[in-house]
Amino acid sequence: MNSSDPVVSPLRQRMLDDMRMRKLGAKTQTGYVRGVRRFAVFLGRSPDTATAEDLRRFQLDLVDQGATPATINSTLSGLKFFFDVTLGHGELMAKVQPVPMPTRLPVVLSPEEVARLIAAAANIKHRTALAVAYGAGLRASEVCALKVGDVDSQRMVLRVEQGKGRKDRYALLPPPLLEQLRAWWRVAHAQGKMLPGGWLFPGLDPMDPLSPRQLNRAIHAAAEDARIDKRVSMHTLRHSFATHLLEARVDIRVIQVLLGHKKLETTTTYTHVATELLRQVISPLERLPQA
Repeated sequence: MNSSDPVVSPLRQRMLDDMRMRKLGAKTQTGYVRGVRRFAVFLGRSPDTATAEDLRRFQLDLVDQGATPATINSTLSGLKFFFDVTLGHGELMAKVQPVPMPTRLPVVLSPEEVARLIAAAANIKHRTALAVAYGAGLRASEVCALKVGDVDSQRMVLRVEQGKGRKDRYALLPPPLLEQLRAWWRVAHAQGKMLPGGWLFPGLDPMDPLSPRQLNRAIHAAAEDARIDKRVSMHTLRHSFATHLLEARVDIRVIQVLLGHKKLETTTTYTHVATELLRQVISPLERLPQA
């Protein structure tokens, strides 16, 4: 629902305007509105009449319905914005706290599995897009948003514009990846699929970029053809990129910058899956005298 929809209530319109004023992303806005709508259905009346006790009962109801921690927290985030910003009654949310998120280690592929996966992609466009996701450590949305002009072969970097958190950054462009990009550029230009200054990975219509959903379909098909049994997604390539750098003893703060992580704690997750680091710990332990 957008601000031009004639059936939008004045209250929801005010919330939409508040989010637009703060330039919240489209997905964030959709999630916030969904959370408030869910609360209104539970309440059975306008959400601006809610009390702190109503909010407490609602969170209990989410738990009783088996909502995941991610769903609960995203719903509460929308309500926090609604009560704090739109209504100016943030005190109602004082006793409503997010629930802890379960800690899960990322799935990581070995370098050999990455090579098999990329080679199994159906065509050169998908192979190159997957190679960029791994070789530069990019998110699927960042790969899809790349334009031809973002490839800087002089400095050997890729310019990532407005990645997560609306931040620009530079990513690695290893020589083999540059050669793969040049091969794709030649094929795409010969077929008239890549416009001058256009998308690096155009969709069926060269005016539109390849979508993250299309990339996820491509990687799932490649994983099946490569007979990789692990649970693979586009983010698996990013996880693998970070872990392999860590195993190559690249400083973790450098990896943090390359990934565009705001907090170092996010990057340190990879220390738990870097097998080379585990071997460094196990090796001295093996030399301890046995009891």
